[in-house]
Order: sequence, then structure tokens, then C-alpha cells
Amino acid sequence: MRPSHGVDVRVGIGPSITVAATASAQVSKPGGVLAVDPGEVSAWLAPLPVDALHGIGPRQAETLTDYGIHSVGLLAAIPPATVQRLLGGRTAADRARGIDPRPVIPRTLSATATVRWRFAQHTPDGADARAALLGLVVHLGLLLRGRDQAARALTLTLTFAGDGRWEKSRRLAVPSGHDDDLRLIAYQLMDAAGLQRGRLTALALKGEDLIDADRVAQQISLDGTRESRLIAEAAIDRVRDKFGPRIIGPATVFRRAS
Repeated sequence: MRPSHGVDVRVGIGPSITVAATASAQVSKPGGVLAVDPGEVSAWLAPLPVDALHGIGPRQAETLTDYGIHSVGLLAAIPPATVQRLLGGRTAADRARGIDPRPVIPRTLSATATVRWRFAQHTPDGADARAALLGLVVHLGLLLRGRDQAARALTLTLTFAGDGRWEKSRRLAVPSGHDDDLRLIAYQLMDAAGLQRGRLTALALKGEDLIDADRVAQQISLDGTRESRLIAEAAIDRVRDKFGPRIIGPATVFRRAS
């Protein structure tokens, strides 16, 4: 399975961590999905080389093969007490039988998301600085929507020549991961900095107090312009998913990049 970004993705599915991880390693290039049914675990594992079993390291595999245990099926047939004498534990014997009581714990997403931009030269507040900020808004929005998250607050950090820093946070009226909402707050924060002669060297925009997007209350909107922009945003995201994140975006950001 090779998605739009050309990444080799190999997915294993099984009734335990060991079986799923072992299955994923058996998927050949350019990637794909291999599912092992719970009733087929023993038969599927048995012919695999012993070093293909997830959790068996090179030294353990070498020890087992020295004793003629070349396959996972042979390892499963040996009494656990014998495996313990050979390897110092019974875990490998259990896993060879498909036994793995470890629970699958979903990894929680971070409560923050930060995007950064560093200027090639010292830059005053103006068109270039605002274009860079807009680029960060677009990047952050795409990141949040890709993770199905919404930000309750934004923090803007400005770094100046001489390593001076300015930082300020502001909460959104409603949690959001949409470009329009993020841009409004980001520009308000930039205005609040009151830049005059300050020369910027870097910007950082952080989405904070993140929540799952499906927890954001959906309200009926009478703002036709906003609804049209959200529809356009969803369409643009689909284009980016297919052709890459830099294929489309605000004109000011593209002019700066060029």
C-alpha cells in the first residue's frame, strides 16, 4: 500500500500485539495489509523462521537455531520450561503459541501542535512577515485537520534579531482547526505585538489545549460565506492528500515561496 506521499506502509492485523507485529514484517514491498484470523494463528506462525517472530532478538534466534529450533512451530512444540532454560524466560514460548496478554493501548495525541518559520534575513513586520504567518496558519490548520483535532487557543512567538522574544496567547471563541478561524486569532496576536522597528528572525505558532474535532459542538450557521469557505477548504485538503501539501494554497504564501 503506497499512499500519495510514496511512503512504504506495511500493516499487520491480528488478535495480539505479537501476531500483528509479526504479520506486518511479513508484508513485502511496496507495502500492504496482512490480516491473521484468530483461528489461524498457530497454523500461520508455525512455518515462519524463528527469527521472524516479533520479540525474538538475534542472540535468542542464534541460541534456538543452535539447538535445531529453526521455526516458530518447533518453538511452540517445546515445553515452556525448556525454553526458559535456553532463553532465561518463557515469553518466547507463549508468543510462539500466539499467546500475548498485553493490551493494545491507543497512543494519545499531543495536547499541542507547533509550526515554525525562520526568515533568511532580518524582516520587519510587513507583507513578508504576514505571508509567513499565513503560511504557518495553513500548515497548522492542515496538521490539526489531519489529526482530527481542534485548538482551543493559539500562542504566537516572535523572535527578534539579538534573540529577543515576544509571546502571547489568545483563546478561540469556539475550538477550531479551520484556516479562517486560526488566521483571525493569529493576525490579532501579530497586531497585539505592536511591532515598529523590530526585526524578526523567526515565527512560531502553537495550537494549544487541543481536543478531538468530533467534540466540537456543530452549530447551524447563517454565514453563507463561511460555509462556502469550509466547503472549499475540504476540497483543497483532498487535493493536497492526492498531490502533496504544497500543490495548492494562498497566493501570498506561494509568492513568498517563489
